[in-house]
Amino acid sequence: MPHTLVIHAHPRPRQSRVTHALLDTLAARPDTAVRSLYERYPDFDIDVASEQEALTHADLLVWVTPVYWYSVPALLKHWFDTVLTHGWAYGHGAQALQGKTAWWVASAGGTTAAYGPGGHHMRPFADYVAPVEHTARYCGMHWLPPFVAHGGQRHTPEQLAAEQAELARLAEQHVQALAEVVRA
Repeated sequence: MPHTLVIHAHPRPRQSRVTHALLDTLAARPDTAVRSLYERYPDFDIDVASEQEALTHADLLVWVTPVYWYSVPALLKHWFDTVLTHGWAYGHGAQALQGKTAWWVASAGGTTAAYGPGGHHMRPFADYVAPVEHTARYCGMHWLPPFVAHGGQRHTPEQLAAEQAELARLAEQHVQALAEVVRA
């Protein structure tokens, strides 16, 4: 069974109903470890060796975040900058993340319609994914299309349950596909 590492980054996790529900869905899966960055590093002083060690054991790396200013929260960006180092994650001879799979699971306050030509944000959500996707690809990781729960706090309990069910289905599908690769 492939090992999943969930990196959770939410500066106010107790105020997040949607991101918290997405995190709970993934954390309930077998062979999954969760590292909540804002709990571990409230002072932003990241233990790089510890984070890199955790990454070495992962087959599937999942970043669970809200969307902040069309990107990830500041501590995850800092995590990218300090943990994904030259010579370890990328660059000549770097093999630490080569062949692993990365997936961004996000909650967005804006609706799907808000991310479009006529919407509030004027651009499709996919336009904002590139920096996160290319961070993963630059480190030699495979990239899965992001899972985005649009609409944030406006989710009814039924809508949130449907989002969780879809996330659970996709997570199972991705893990099974990774298991097939490992067996091959």
